[in-house]
Amino acid sequence: MNTSAMGPAGTSEAAAVTARPLPRGVFKRDLLRRWPRLSRLLHQRWFQFALMWPGLLAFVVIIASGLFGIPIGAKNFAVVFVWIVWWALLIMLLVPFGARVWCTACPIPSLGEWLARRRFIGHHDGAPRGLNRRWPRRLRNLWLANFGFLSIALFSAIVTTSPVVTGALLLGLFVLAIVMHPVYERRAFCRYLCPVGGFLGLYSMVAPVELRRRSAETCLACKFKSCFRGSTAESLAVGGQGGYPCPMSEFPGAPMERNNYCILCTECIKACPYDNITINARPFGLDLYVQKGRKIDEAYKAFIMLGSALAYSLVMLGPHGFLKDWASLRQPEGFVVYAAGFLLTTLVAGPLLHLVATVLGRWIAGRLGHRIPLKELFVDASYALVPFGLMAWIAFSLSFVLPNLSYAVPTISDPFGWGWNLLGTASYPWTPYVPGWVPFLQLPVLLVGLGWGVLSGFRILRSDFQGDTRAAALASVPLAVYLTGLAELFLWLYLG
Repeated sequence: MNTSAMGPAGTSEAAAVTARPLPRGVFKRDLLRRWPRLSRLLHQRWFQFALMWPGLLAFVVIIASGLFGIPIGAKNFAVVFVWIVWWALLIMLLVPFGARVWCTACPIPSLGEWLARRRFIGHHDGAPRGLNRRWPRRLRNLWLANFGFLSIALFSAIVTTSPVVTGALLLGLFVLAIVMHPVYERRAFCRYLCPVGGFLGLYSMVAPVELRRRSAETCLACKFKSCFRGSTAESLAVGGQGGYPCPMSEFPGAPMERNNYCILCTECIKACPYDNITINARPFGLDLYVQKGRKIDEAYKAFIMLGSALAYSLVMLGPHGFLKDWASLRQPEGFVVYAAGFLLTTLVAGPLLHLVATVLGRWIAGRLGHRIPLKELFVDASYALVPFGLMAWIAFSLSFVLPNLSYAVPTISDPFGWGWNLLGTASYPWTPYVPGWVPFLQLPVLLVGLGWGVLSGFRILRSDFQGDTRAAALASVPLAVYLTGLAELFLWLYLG
């Protein structure tokens, strides 16, 4: 196994392990001590396999139905279950409440990982099969994942309605993940390339759960570093059930203070010989206020996600029907205009407006005696867009999930559209759920996102200004105006 003493960003494992103190009034609850049965479950080697294997079978059915099933999206299992059912579970439930828990069961990296480990469930401390090359240092960021998501988002009107395109996309991601495993160490695909993993990591910052160490002193005294390196015969002699190196090259003992790159695979829980890794319940959004780890690639992920939600809302729900024709490539010359507008919105307009708000806030702070580099303030303030962006995506998703969720019922019985009726539900009619209530559900969701974003921005700036509440409040005004304008634009699209 890779026994390198350096993390993905070159951080020494012997670095200081003192965690930042919790803000006043913030408490965490150790779920594995509170629920011993959950602890015993997560320590089992078969736990993740039990989640990934059914998912892999479903994934095969989804790809097959997309490539060989009926070409009508509303009747095809691939389109309905990926872009309606899975998306609804992901964006409305799993990410807001479970961080990257989807990654625990994701089938895309499963086959490559099993082949590299040479087993499905058990543990061994030999080197994984393959070249085990380190990912290039210059690419250890989210830029490739950002542009991967942006490419899919640009053609989303086609991807989300065409079964063949959906099947081909998923098959391509699956093959890419398999090819990556024998070349690069650990899950380089998941960390640096997966277009879904990028935004899962960003939005997992708001979730009320986290995987963290228990005792800093225990980590400091540990000579094995099994949570990063994986179990060895020596560490197993002390304790632990046997775990592989962290697939994402994270090091919980350093300490790990954010959810962004933890996929909750539980390998560190199994590997730690001192049972010092746990899962905590905590307040929503705690990671937003962690200064360590903020980067421009994550900031741009926030811009891309928010801009995409706005573009989708304009195309799918706005008053201009021709935009949908352009986005669907029904008019190739129109698609060029749409693509230009989409890219300008996500990569230029959003960041530019945020820059204006940041410059104004920095000017206000400067008049009050605070001198902060513009880039630092620009990146830090972008994390206020994370809760607002998540709520905007939930609001947008409500507009198509509730009216179309009933399509899932008949496709369960007839996934390929070949006239089957496996479960007796093939004749279930399309039934839009609470269509008249959708705008009234979107309104509070967006208002919560707006309030959460403004409050987060204030708290982030207050930390940047060394606790100066007055400076943070005044400097937050341009950011609050920016977010309010975005919220009004979304509400205009949803409520008319």
